[in-house]
Amino acid sequence: QVQLVESGGGLVQAGGSLRLSCAASGRAFSLYAMGWFRQAPGKEREFVATISGRGSSTYYADSVKGRFTIFRDNAQNTVYLQMNSLKPEDTAVYYCARGSRLVITTDEYDYWGQGTQVTVSS
Repeated sequence: QVQLVESGGGLVQAGGSLRLSCAASGRAFSLYAMGWFRQAPGKEREFVATISGRGSSTYYADSVKGRFTIFRDNAQNTVYLQMNSLKPEDTAVYYCARGSRLVITTDEYDYWGQGTQVTVSS
């Protein structure tokens, strides 16, 4: 059984930064892509960023490109999301998920964390 635990969320002013972490249990972490998604109240869960198993490839949603960076430490079984220049529209619950490949659709990810709240005040 794989468990994913997010941390690092909180309240920040617009223009500020946060770093989210997602710690994974289980073996073979480096064999899987990892993704970050977010869900704002009343909206569907949306793709944010994804990274390949070895960290050599990444892909971002247009809304966060240039502001967010996804990276991973396979020795620590952890994936991160560095969020800079935060905007109020970034407010959401952020989830990490494990995927078999570098894709942006939620149904391609098989394990999900419980989520961490990010709130950006204007």
